[in-house]
Amino acid sequence: MAIFSISIAKEFSDTPAGRFKSDGPFSGEVFREKLLHPALVAHEEVEVNLDGALGYGSSFLEEAFGGLVREHGMTNEELRRKLHVKTSRRFYDERIWSYIKDAQVAEQEIGRAHV
Repeated sequence: MAIFSISIAKEFSDTPAGRFKSDGPFSGEVFREKLLHPALVAHEEVEVNLDGALGYGSSFLEEAFGGLVREHGMTNEELRRKLHVKTSRRFYDERIWSYIKDAQVAEQEIGRAHV
């Protein structure tokens, strides 16, 4: 089975920035809604290549990847199976997975608060 690939720099923007749509057309929310989440729904495995962009702010990465948990109900376990992060800068990979984990912990806390 082939892994579906997304290159942020080539298919989205080489200058991604911001958290929300209101922050501009290349925000984390726009990336998640237009490319990332649809790809994860349509394919068993998705590789996101971060190389080629000028850089990534924490707001972009947190919204794009942590938002998969908050906005779409995906779990850390599900994303570990489906999502592959490709980057020559290892700290981006570590940050993405920490944002996903933190979002899941926060969602679990919210769930416990409503029980």
